[in-house]
Amino acid sequence: MLVWIDGELLATSAARISPFDHGLLVGDGVFETLRVYARVPFAWTRHHDRLHRSAAGLGLEAPSSGELRAAADAVLEANGLSDARIRITVTGGPAPLGSERGTGGPTVIVAASSMRPWSPTVRVVHAPWTRNEASAVAGLKTTSYAENVRALAFAHERDGGEAIFANTRGELCEATGSNVFVVQDGVVRTPPPAAGCLLGVTRALVLELCAAGGTAAEETTLPPGALAAADEAFLTSSTREVQAISHVDGHPLPTAPGPTTTALAKSFADLVARDPDP
Repeated sequence: MLVWIDGELLATSAARISPFDHGLLVGDGVFETLRVYARVPFAWTRHHDRLHRSAAGLGLEAPSSGELRAAADAVLEANGLSDARIRITVTGGPAPLGSERGTGGPTVIVAASSMRPWSPTVRVVHAPWTRNEASAVAGLKTTSYAENVRALAFAHERDGGEAIFANTRGELCEATGSNVFVVQDGVVRTPPPAAGCLLGVTRALVLELCAAGGTAAEETTLPPGALAAADEAFLTSSTREVQAISHVDGHPLPTAPGPTTTALAKSFADLVARDPDP
């Protein structure tokens, strides 16, 4: 496999970053993961815009869309990947040991891999830890993922495929790498930005598909118990797309996938087929 690091395509065996890189030492970095269909990264503009917002939130500067798109295309071509996932990572670059950032500029990495298929449904488990909706990095897609790693392991230990976080106010927030939707009486609901969730690209597209298709939907504060009480529920992310939730803490939901989830999954697939950069 080949990766792109700071302007060069390198074999993974030859790829190196500094042992003093701030992303490695203190998690000072941001990233985006994009789904690739037929060698075309989906929703490129939205993902690049969010990368810049996340970078600005940390005081970092991300490369231009043109530079990163050329790097992404080169990585996909070099590795012969068609249906894949691609990740763009921007870190604070080499720095002194500690929290102070260095002056050498960021490290930029573009890497890709083949996609493993997701199952049609997923069992979720509520994590015993909370998201801090008032954190300095709330709503930013940073490389500080230790909380997510720990929570996902917690879910796996309990036969779950994803972990769900509440925030410090006791409101439903998000999952480790996806957004959460519940459907009750035909209305699609998802936590609002104020809950502290990352505003996913697929989340936004699903809300737009609801509006275009006449499906009632709203961003609203929800209690954690809303998941178990839902008629149906689903997760969204760039790689999962729209994935139905079958069980919450071991308890089955009435339908998985339910009719609303099924319809939105089809609408999303139709969108992917007709517009690679919505």
